Amino acid sequence: MNEKTKVVLKIEDISLSFGALQALADVSMDLKEKEILAIIGPNGAGKTSLLNCISGFYRPQKGKIYFDGQDVSRMPPYKRAAIGIGRTFQNVEIYAGLTALDNLMIGRHPIMENGLVSGALWFGRGRRIEIEHRKQVEKIIDLLELESIRDNPGAFLTYGQRKKVDLGRALAMKPKMLILDEPMAGMNLDEKEDIARYVLDFHQLWEMPIILVEHDMSVVMDIADRVVVIDFGIKIAEGTPAEIKSNQKVINAYLGAAMKKD
Repeated sequence: MNEKTKVVLKIEDISLSFGALQALADVSMDLKEKEILAIIGPNGAGKTSLLNCISGFYRPQKGKIYFDGQDVSRMPPYKRAAIGIGRTFQNVEIYAGLTALDNLMIGRHPIMENGLVSGALWFGRGRRIEIEHRKQVEKIIDLLELESIRDNPGAFLTYGQRKKVDLGRALAMKPKMLILDEPMAGMNLDEKEDIARYVLDFHQLWEMPIILVEHDMSVVMDIADRVVVIDFGIKIAEGTPAEIKSNQKVINAYLGAAMKKD
């Protein structure tokens, strides 16, 4: 990737601890535009802690986080979402009583501009805005092939379907950057292939930079442009998938066991 490519996210020497437990230690990295950056490492390495720092759920004791040139280190999560940081989570949490379509519409709320009155009464400008947002959600339904379950309540969706709705809800926010925290965890081979295809599709369609945390190394090696490796809260390597795959330090810390598992 060209060195002059714009940096969307920049993390400078962040450290995070919980009492005596050091979750992250002086971690630095960046995400460039149009890039898929994978973060890998053993369970408990600090990957999700790093994602929580980026999205604002954790506040590191040291270091800075810049998004789109803006210092967001102390910005609360809802403001980070509003400026374009989208995310999915390991544990799928969708609204059980709402349909798949309504769950996706919830993802549009941070970027809706309805006034209180027009939004409540659904007329004039409020109605026009609602219709436009529904059009955008329909595109996501088509992209993720959710048509057959669009009217099904979340409570009746399978695990794989809920993961797809969770992904669609994050896309509905129209993020400038998307964080995917183990989007394929618990899925069978066919479901994993579908998710990998969807990720490549919307990445190509919207040229959206993506941070991917995933334990399936075959997926990581196939779709990532660059890989960062974390072990015990420390970044131990960074490079292309080919470079990481042949890095002896990474093999010893993680890849040896991960490749055998896969």
